[in-house]
Parts: sequence; C-alpha cells; structure tokens
Amino acid sequence: MTSTSQATTHLPPLGTHVREEVGNELQALLVELIDLSLIGKQLHWSVVGRMFRELHLQLDELIDSWRELGDLVAERAVTIGYFPDGQSGTVAATSGLAPLERGPLADQDVVSELTFRLATVAERARERMDRLGEFDAASQDVVIEVVRALEQQLWMVRVQFAPAA
Repeated sequence: MTSTSQATTHLPPLGTHVREEVGNELQALLVELIDLSLIGKQLHWSVVGRMFRELHLQLDELIDSWRELGDLVAERAVTIGYFPDGQSGTVAATSGLAPLERGPLADQDVVSELTFRLATVAERARERMDRLGEFDAASQDVVIEVVRALEQQLWMVRVQFAPAA
C-alpha cells in the first residue's frame, strides 16, 4: 500500500464532492485566520499611545488564539482528507482582508483596525458555519468553536476600549 493510499484510507464517509466543498470552506477560514494573526502582529508592532501596553499584550493573546484556531481548522481539513495550504503565497493571494499601512498607529486606530478585521473574519466564519451545516456536522462544529471564540474576542475588544456611556 502506498503512502498516498494510506493517507486516504478510512476517511469520514463524506463523498468526493462534499469533501471538496467542506475542504474549501475550511481552507478559506484557515487563510483568514492566518492573515488575521499576521495583521495582529503588524498591529502589535505598530501601536503607540496611552493604551500601548494593554493592546500590545492583548494582541499577543489574540494572535496565539488565532493560530490555535487555525491549527484546529487545518487539522479538521486533513482529517476529512483535504490538505490545506497555509503558505504565505496562498494567504496573500486568497485572504481578502485589507492590508495595513506600515508605520505607527495610534492606540484607538489600532482598536478600530482590529475591530473591523476581526468582525469581518467572524462574519465570514458564521456564513461558513451555516453552509457547513448542509454538508458535515463535525466540520460545522469546528467552525462553531471558531465563531464562538472570534465573537467573544470581538466583544472584548469592542467594549474594553469603547468610550464610557
């Protein structure tokens, strides 16, 4: 038995078309999580202002979380027999998240940029979660976990730095 046939033996019974559909949804989410972690690192290096320390530390936590979530998504893809691509060229070509300008960013601008991008990824993940419900509940469950984490992070970023009412 070749290593290729061993890698595809005993896959979850999704069928080729469904496997590809689910894999494509997971791939798109993986790319956005990787890009979000890279954007987060750029914000981490660029933040200036009174909230520097808090944002600098919070961004480290968020980046670690996005990398862990990306790993979870990629491992689900491999589990179903889809081999994801998280390489820089693929991320740059397919993410769709707006890049940041290089240079210092005021703390409130960092919050604004972070909130916008995090909301974008959370909304797209929620759409993927809904679509995956038609194909594979186990993969949908992985994306539910991602949505839950992203939406909680979005709430914490949004309210932590919002002006007092």
